[in-house]
Amino acid sequence: MDRLGSLYDLTATRLVRYAVTVTKNSPDAEDAIQATMVRMAMKPKILATAQQPWAYLLRVTRNEALRILQKRKPLQIFAQCRQLWSRDSEVVEENDQAQVIRNALKRLPTNQSEVVVLKIWEDMTFAEIASVLDESPNTVASRYRYALQKLDNYLRPMAHEDIDINV
Repeated sequence: MDRLGSLYDLTATRLVRYAVTVTKNSPDAEDAIQATMVRMAMKPKILATAQQPWAYLLRVTRNEALRILQKRKPLQIFAQCRQLWSRDSEVVEENDQAQVIRNALKRLPTNQSEVVVLKIWEDMTFAEIASVLDESPNTVASRYRYALQKLDNYLRPMAHEDIDINV
């Protein structure tokens, strides 16, 4: 158990950030991390013998997050969408740059936002991301390019709002 605690301490923040990209909300992301840690506790040798342990851990987290999404009931999805919608308008009014970026990421299709998170925040190569997502590196690179174009379109108008015209 001590090793599992160390694993959690070392990876939880990064895994939650990635899982939120898949689930679009923190509670489900945290549930996915808990399920991931349970899997690691039940079969620790699989992680220990993995050629790319971090990629393996991300893949398990992704699978658990997707499993949670499949179990959701339609009313839960509606409630969470409503919550995200109301949060978005408050954040834009407050102009909290980090939150605006997170919200822009949430607007992306999941398959694009997870590539951005893994590439930028986890500093993974397209080949490593492809391994986690079970896709080709070319597909991953395309998703990254499309995501950056969309993020530019989402964020560019907000950048112009910050310019003081009365200088």
